[in-house]
Amino acid sequence: MSVNLSIPHNFIAVEGPIGVGKTTLARRLSEVLSSDLILEEAEENPFLERFYQDPKSGALPTQLYFLFQRVRQLQDVRQSDMFSPVRVADYLMEKDRLFARSTLDQDELRLYEQVYQNLTIDAPKPDLVIYLQASVPVLLDRIKKRGRAAENPVTKEYLQTICDAYTDFFYYYDESPLLIVNASGIDLVENEADFNMLLDQIKSTTTGRNYFNPHPA
Repeated sequence: MSVNLSIPHNFIAVEGPIGVGKTTLARRLSEVLSSDLILEEAEENPFLERFYQDPKSGALPTQLYFLFQRVRQLQDVRQSDMFSPVRVADYLMEKDRLFARSTLDQDELRLYEQVYQNLTIDAPKPDLVIYLQASVPVLLDRIKKRGRAAENPVTKEYLQTICDAYTDFFYYYDESPLLIVNASGIDLVENEADFNMLLDQIKSTTTGRNYFNPHPA
């Protein structure tokens, strides 16, 4: 239910590895903030299941599809009314490159980088990035519970590679205010107290690098 909260942000991006709860949090924030919601809609990518089954042959088309999709969505944000509601996205544009560097070989990455550089010149930047962290066992458990057939081949090794890539990426990230959240022990769906704790932290995060390591309520 929308409560029309006032926050000092116009564009919030939620990030983190597969299964950490990006889309869940983005949906809840969009609901309580009466905001526009921008989702990457992974299930629409016709190459994703092929990638999980055979990463070598499926990586490049999967990555290019996501890149074109995200660029199109963020162009719509830039071209829309500046006075429209807050926007919440379940991805950061730079995340696309993070995955590309983790999954593509050198020749594929060179081709991808040329496309990326030409398409993302004017991509809007969020004024808050929320980075959700969780351990690989927690991620595997959450992926199993949500039961998406396309994600059945996801391995512990692949998740560890992606988690390491995120850790490295956000260690250097300084393009927007950043809120790093330990999401391993909190439930943003069923536990209202957990969600409200995080919401208070989001409202107070306006500059720099910030950490939120809540105790489960």
